[in-house]
Amino acid sequence: MTTPIQEPAITINVSRRQTLAAVAVGAAALLVPHLSMAATPAKVRSTAGAVDENTLKDVKYKTQKVGDVEVFYREAGPANAPVILLLHGFPTSSHMFRNLIPLLADKYRLIAPDLPGFGNTKAPDRSAFAYTFDNLAKVIGGFTEALGLKHYAIYAFDYGAPTGFRLAMAHPERVTAIISQNGNAYVEGLSDQWGAWQDYWRNPSAQTREACRASLSADTIINFQYLHGADPALVAPDGYTLDIAYMARSDAEEKQLDLILDYRTNVALYPEFQKYFRTHQPPLLAVWGKNDPAFIPPGAVAYSRDIPKAEVHFLNTGHFALETHSSEVASLMREFLGRKISKA
Repeated sequence: MTTPIQEPAITINVSRRQTLAAVAVGAAALLVPHLSMAATPAKVRSTAGAVDENTLKDVKYKTQKVGDVEVFYREAGPANAPVILLLHGFPTSSHMFRNLIPLLADKYRLIAPDLPGFGNTKAPDRSAFAYTFDNLAKVIGGFTEALGLKHYAIYAFDYGAPTGFRLAMAHPERVTAIISQNGNAYVEGLSDQWGAWQDYWRNPSAQTREACRASLSADTIINFQYLHGADPALVAPDGYTLDIAYMARSDAEEKQLDLILDYRTNVALYPEFQKYFRTHQPPLLAVWGKNDPAFIPPGAVAYSRDIPKAEVHFLNTGHFALETHSSEVASLMREFLGRKISKA
């Protein structure tokens, strides 16, 4: 995708956005019928359902060849159950779903692939494979077809959102529902933390590329991605330790910098994503860590502009909501999907 970015579409007024972010959440409660300010942990956990003691043992770890890419994925749940395709974000992998999968695997078939360039998926080097979001979506689309998935709900988180929304636009008939967990599709959902990336988008050069490298550092992964806005006592070190190890692999940073540059195509596609939402009205549940430093609450509220029946919930945590609120997210999904998609 080479659509040029229109400057007004990606220019963020820092002071205004920071000031209005919190106000928008409160005001949205009055404007959006299906918006919840926060899940109540005691209530949510009481409705999450019991997890069979064998569920964890039933998670399978597999690979599927898609062209030159060997996609690693986790799978659990009955083969004939409704499918949820779990799409992770930056800088993580399907490992981020380790707590969520057992909470839903009694009733749903959960499939969580590692995107090319992430986790344990094996993809060609940069000379043979372009690390773009179009290619991520192409591989994951081929992956769903190789597994024979005719219908599926999409869990769209971070990078998984523009990947999943491309799949949805290409095959709207396959998508039974969308769960957006800090998965953005609106300019108003971008915080004031995108300056270095936006500079790179507007003026790709060795200098602007290098300025984005700080986004890949261990300190940023731990403190910005995982701990910011979350209760540190609830964040296990497993996730960020693994992500840092993945980022230390040969050529990993260069692949990620390629994707950072290509992220501009996602912003350019926001109007098309929104057109898809308006045209097809997929059942949509937005579950948002309201303290996310990158994707702020107005991005969650905005879904209701295009999908009036969208259901929006805010949790008192950061970007990686599943690290601290997996049972709450599972309960919201269970209740939502139970109403919105077929049981068979």
